[in-house]
Amino acid sequence: MKEHEEVEQRKKLPRVGQVVKSKKYGTLWRVMEKREVWQNVDLEHLVAGIYISYWRIKEGVLPGVGKLIGYVYTAYDNTFEANWEIVEG
Repeated sequence: MKEHEEVEQRKKLPRVGQVVKSKKYGTLWRVMEKREVWQNVDLEHLVAGIYISYWRIKEGVLPGVGKLIGYVYTAYDNTFEANWEIVEG
């Protein structure tokens, strides 16, 4: 459990319900789910990861209806920082 908490703190990941903005497209997404997982680095090693699912916010569309995406973040990547910005919450 300590490994997962470290990933959360080091990466400054959003909480469920927060809104993030895609740096590439400028679209808004709400964090719908967050859970602890183990990610394969190679055939013999697992590292702690945090899986986050995002729902694309569109005017007039109910929460959870429409496009959903999800990613796993570990202490060994910078994909959250490179692709997302927390804008609300």
